[in-house]
Amino acid sequence: MDEPFSALDVLTAETLRTDFLDLWSEVKLPIKGVLLVTHNIEEAVLMCDRILVFSTNPGHVIDEIKVALPQPRSRLDPRFRDLVERIYVAMTVRTPHSLPARAIAIDTVLPRVSINLLSGLIEAVAGFPYNGRADLPVIASSLHMEVDDLFPVAETLQMLRLADVEGGDIQLTELGRQFAEAGVDDRKKLFQRQLLAHVPLAAHIRRVLQERTNHTAPRSRFLDELEDRIIRDVAEQTLRAVTAWARFAELFAYDDESETFSLDNPT
Repeated sequence: MDEPFSALDVLTAETLRTDFLDLWSEVKLPIKGVLLVTHNIEEAVLMCDRILVFSTNPGHVIDEIKVALPQPRSRLDPRFRDLVERIYVAMTVRTPHSLPARAIAIDTVLPRVSINLLSGLIEAVAGFPYNGRADLPVIASSLHMEVDDLFPVAETLQMLRLADVEGGDIQLTELGRQFAEAGVDDRKKLFQRQLLAHVPLAAHIRRVLQERTNHTAPRSRFLDELEDRIIRDVAEQTLRAVTAWARFAELFAYDDESETFSLDNPT
């Protein structure tokens, strides 16, 4: 079952999970096993007897967790919460034996994460009761975010050196704390510096625009360059992401009608 409950509203999804578990426990299903693919950590602990945690680039199993809790399981059970925490830790742990992370390059795939989400997570971690460091499952619950929504935001903050993510926690860096406390203009300046320093595609677009006499370039110029390295849909996503971030940072401008980047009045 590949994300069987992800498109449902919360109450319907919970009802169907319960119905499925009842049928399974009463041996009313003519099958010997079920493989469930999910990004919902609590769903995995609630339903599964064995959990495999996967990582990316390249995809590989990083942990195997046996769930010995009897059914029906309660989310309030401390043992349940411990298992959820263990999975978060497994997904964020760094060890000397981990596969080396891919260096950030022009063709690094960027998630479609909005500035509002980035700012919101920074502000939430900076505020009470976290004061700069938060347990990922706890803050995910407080913000009503699934892991597949939370992780891209947290990882983007880490890429920009505004936060560190490790051992199931997210901790703001000094720059992250400065961002949380800054006004809009200072946030834009700080974000611009981090984009130029840590997102090569943003720095590349800016450099091309500076080198051209009219300081403009068509979107197709950069999209074609990305498509030489990554598939079209991913290239489109990555270019849209860096464009949105650069607009906020006033690093360069983009005109939707002419599909042209420029250095004129970046907004």
